[in-house]
Amino acid sequence: MANNSEQSLMSHLLELRARILRCIICVVVVFLALLYFSNDIYRIVANPLVSQLPKGSIMIATDIAAPFFTPIKLTAIIALFVSIPYILYQVWAFVAPALYQQEKRLVLPLVISSTTLFYLGIAFAYFVVFPLAFYFFINSAPADVAINTDITKYLDFVMTLFMVFGISFEVPVAIVLLCWAGVTSPQNLKKKRPYIIVGVFAIAMFLTPPDVFSQTLLAIPMCLLFEIGVFFAQFYRPKQTDDESQSIE
Repeated sequence: MANNSEQSLMSHLLELRARILRCIICVVVVFLALLYFSNDIYRIVANPLVSQLPKGSIMIATDIAAPFFTPIKLTAIIALFVSIPYILYQVWAFVAPALYQQEKRLVLPLVISSTTLFYLGIAFAYFVVFPLAFYFFINSAPADVAINTDITKYLDFVMTLFMVFGISFEVPVAIVLLCWAGVTSPQNLKKKRPYIIVGVFAIAMFLTPPDVFSQTLLAIPMCLLFEIGVFFAQFYRPKQTDDESQSIE
């Protein structure tokens, strides 16, 4: 019995190692495919700021190696983002054999929806938040201040916001999981809606730059996504424990 358990554990570890290796290979392959276009990728990411800069203002590099390494760093991050569907597929393929049929029907839609929502959060930040926030920042600067943003600091700034909005858009998935696990219920969340809305605005205040536009543009979608999560959570029954399942049988 012990030998069978050890063999089973070893086979699981070998499978886990193989799937992690596949994920790394996927990221590396995507990175190498995009590496030639690294400067173009950075130009696209920088466009929301560059398009708002006053005439004569440019982005600068305060580190001598920054013009070379910063686009490559961005390309590596983009390669990871692009590889997320494949990475989540490998996670799904690894855990699926241990799930019951009912759990499989729940997990697969959540994997797909969480990936889609993450990308929607990034797109929302790029196309909506950045233009408004940069317009506010630039037009709020004193008249005698020249705006020349360092490319490395800009990359850190936008990647932070990409992650904030990407993760924040996962609210519906988190609500469905909490309700399915029995931690809370849609009815309970509806009763606490006023407190949750206040909490969302407080969280947005800490996660975004100190301007009302960024805070509001994060808080409002999170409130809407909260309502979407509560709506879909009603269609998922709470997970039954082993004792409950046996009693039903």
